[in-house]
Amino acid sequence: MNLIQKLQQTGDFLSLTRANEWSLPQAPFSFNVTHQATNTQSLVSVLDTGVIVFEPVDRKTSKDIILSNAVHGNETAPIEICADIVSQLIKGELYLAERVLFLFGNPAAMNIGERFVEENLNRLFSGAHSEGGVHNKERTRAKALEDAVANFFEQGGTAQERERFHYDLHTAIRGAKYDKFAVYPFRHGKPWKKSQLAFLKACDVNTILLSHSPTTTFSYYSSNNFGADAFTVELGKVMPFGENDMTKFIKVRQTLINFVSGQALDITAYQEEDFNIFEIDQTINKHTENFTLNFADDVENFTDYPIGYVLATDGDIEHKVRTQGEAIIFPNANVALGQRALLTVKPTSIE
Repeated sequence: MNLIQKLQQTGDFLSLTRANEWSLPQAPFSFNVTHQATNTQSLVSVLDTGVIVFEPVDRKTSKDIILSNAVHGNETAPIEICADIVSQLIKGELYLAERVLFLFGNPAAMNIGERFVEENLNRLFSGAHSEGGVHNKERTRAKALEDAVANFFEQGGTAQERERFHYDLHTAIRGAKYDKFAVYPFRHGKPWKKSQLAFLKACDVNTILLSHSPTTTFSYYSSNNFGADAFTVELGKVMPFGENDMTKFIKVRQTLINFVSGQALDITAYQEEDFNIFEIDQTINKHTENFTLNFADDVENFTDYPIGYVLATDGDIEHKVRTQGEAIIFPNANVALGQRALLTVKPTSIE
């Protein structure tokens, strides 16, 4: 049985990806799939390890959708969700209405159950992979993922002709007061889209963090360079493969399935009272090896502290709470020097 036949029979693109951590010697290759119920055809293109595109054949489309996962290898719930949708598409069980690119970001980190192998992949986009004279496989992978995004969007048509989307799916290192939340990348003066927040609510994500500066994350890359509606979406807490409670992700899984297959979405009009909206207040980077966080490892994201509370010390510097309701998010003292060790956020609203 050849590789294409095996993929069509099993739909198991995830195993193929994990067996080929950094490259897939057989790629690129493509094949057609017939949807079982409608007899319609889709073109499946495997471009690299963890990089697979689905395109309807002889059907008009208007959307270019990217669903990425495993930018951090130990964040397994999104990997399992995407692997299931990919399997259904390959086996012709799910109708394909739009162009869709799935990206399984860091297979090598997946295989060792860690966030990354040498360097945090989600700090390497927008060209950061080529800065500082450092060379490693994660930097090479970041460039390959950027190229996959660029080629996918550009081959679909212009931003004026197409609707472009990129949902970069993650899970957080620790638990959160709000179990699911999304980071909305900096928009450079463009308005926040309430229609996109309504879509996220249909995914059971109603806590939104507004970013007010450029970053080197994957979602910002797609938003800034290609005008995509893009988000970093955090779905619960890091768990090993097979240990996720997938009942917690029923709404996000079904909404994504409906989105790529053209089925009706359970979307209601944006109402401010349905959401928890935050904006970034402080970005605290680690500058010395003596950096410490002044709260326990099991403190949840979005826990707030009183004004004046010392959140972290970095050598002789104390980082204190400055505003009422200021809360912590993404604390991690084990980052490299110069990288973000903590964000603080405060409640806000959108126009």
